[in-house]
Amino acid sequence: MAQKNEEDDKVRLDKWLWAARFYKTRALAKAAIEGGKVQHRGERCKPGKEPRIGDEYVIRTGFDERTVVVQALSIVRRGAPEAQALYAETEASIAKRETAAAQRKAGALGVSTDGKPSKKQRRDLFKFRGNSNE
Repeated sequence: MAQKNEEDDKVRLDKWLWAARFYKTRALAKAAIEGGKVQHRGERCKPGKEPRIGDEYVIRTGFDERTVVVQALSIVRRGAPEAQALYAETEASIAKRETAAAQRKAGALGVSTDGKPSKKQRRDLFKFRGNSNE
């Protein structure tokens, strides 16, 4: 049985994303690709697509969206410093992620985690909905 070398040209996209540590498992990488969370040139990809050096991918994980350029290919998952050598994130992507993180931290998205509404907020909701429960 022939063993694959790390320098092989035939690398699946899901395996590369897993080796580059964007996803914890290859199954999660495959699900993300099939769910449209990984794009190449503005189009959805397939898990079996072969990334090439210089290709640019947009990868969404959670709240973050990264634009990365493939620097090297690997089918082996190694330590984080070696995985970070597989790609380079664009400057625009880094700036965009940092501003989005700062906005989330400041609570600018308007997501309230206060729990149930206060008495005044409930009255306002009833008034808005047109309910006559008062």
